[in-house]
Amino acid sequence: MAASEARQGDTERHSRLPRQADFWRLWLVGLVMFGVRWIELVVVGIFTYQVTRSAFIVTMLTLLRILPMALFGAFAGAATDRLNRRLALIVVLLVTLATSAAMALLSLTGRLEVWHLAVSCFINGTAWATDMSLRRIMIGEVVGVDRMATAMALDAGASNASRMVGPALGGVLLATAGIQWVFILSVALYLVAIAAALGLRYRNRVAPRAAVSMLGRIVEGLSEVRRSRQLAGFYVVTAIFNIFGWPFFSLIPVIGKDDLGLGPEGVGVLSSMDGAGALIGALSVIFLARPAHYHALYVGSVAVFQVLLIGFALMSQPVFAGAFLLMSGMASAFFAVMQSTLIYRSVAPALRARMLGLMSVCIGVGPIGFLQVGLLAEALGAKLAIVIIGVEGLVALLLTLPLWRSRGEDRSA
Repeated sequence: MAASEARQGDTERHSRLPRQADFWRLWLVGLVMFGVRWIELVVVGIFTYQVTRSAFIVTMLTLLRILPMALFGAFAGAATDRLNRRLALIVVLLVTLATSAAMALLSLTGRLEVWHLAVSCFINGTAWATDMSLRRIMIGEVVGVDRMATAMALDAGASNASRMVGPALGGVLLATAGIQWVFILSVALYLVAIAAALGLRYRNRVAPRAAVSMLGRIVEGLSEVRRSRQLAGFYVVTAIFNIFGWPFFSLIPVIGKDDLGLGPEGVGVLSSMDGAGALIGALSVIFLARPAHYHALYVGSVAVFQVLLIGFALMSQPVFAGAFLLMSGMASAFFAVMQSTLIYRSVAPALRARMLGLMSVCIGVGPIGFLQVGLLAEALGAKLAIVIIGVEGLVALLLTLPLWRSRGEDRSA
């Protein structure tokens, strides 16, 4: 009877939706940031390719959104315990608002150039580098450890809903009204996010200025990774996905335009299929996943994703290409939810911000993959470039098998 009640209690803890108002405010902030990111990612890619006709330059602009995570992610994680997180989140939103407003003004006056977009991508990427160790730590502290997986699934659902709607909306706006209205929409959405952040009741205790420097805190985090084969495995799998998996998204506008014969609206719809699949995947985690499944979902989703991106590259019909993107979206959602959840559950509370900051660095190694896929696309074509990185990712998983097979102790208490 006691065991049955315990299992029932565990099921209830992981299935109920968070009731805290602050969680939903943070969720709305994430939805806006994700939405603007996906709208601008596709629109900037289409606009840049129309101007330059260079798949390499398109890929490099996406790279500039990822690079700040490698440069600043560890520092963001080390600093977050010493900051008023609510205030820091509002500052981040104000910076991104100002960037979109500047792009809107430049496009309205006919002065927008590709290098302006490059600067915008880097600034927005720097804001993104704080998300793991700032907003997601706030979510964890608001909902508690037991509901972290559900909260991350809902957060991933917001990201994935924006991946579904954002690219299609951005493509339609670009085709019918011009790029200036894309940035005007971004400004309006950021105003909504700022209003939500201002309404947060969450307050963290700002840690006193300790004797350990920021660099020392980063070193402490790295030492923890060296001591734990399980943690090392988590970071290795994340790096593999971001080097050999994620970069293929930057070539969807190129594949859609050159190989599938689609216009801006069609490219937007094609890109949104990945988001639709990811939304389905995130909802599946909420209702079906249990802690015993988390590790297998994390690693298995990356392996399946690599196979699916190869399938996408080999399709010659938009319908079939969209189907593969739908399935790849489901796999990426499983990965995204488990990425934060496993780290949060596997380390002591005092280390969580730092370890999520280091996770941002592993995400930030993506520029290596973007550079590779951009050069491959320029030399061999976008389709073959995607096939090559898909195979490389599978080989990398096999070579790192001893690390990611390790399962460690849950330290979520």
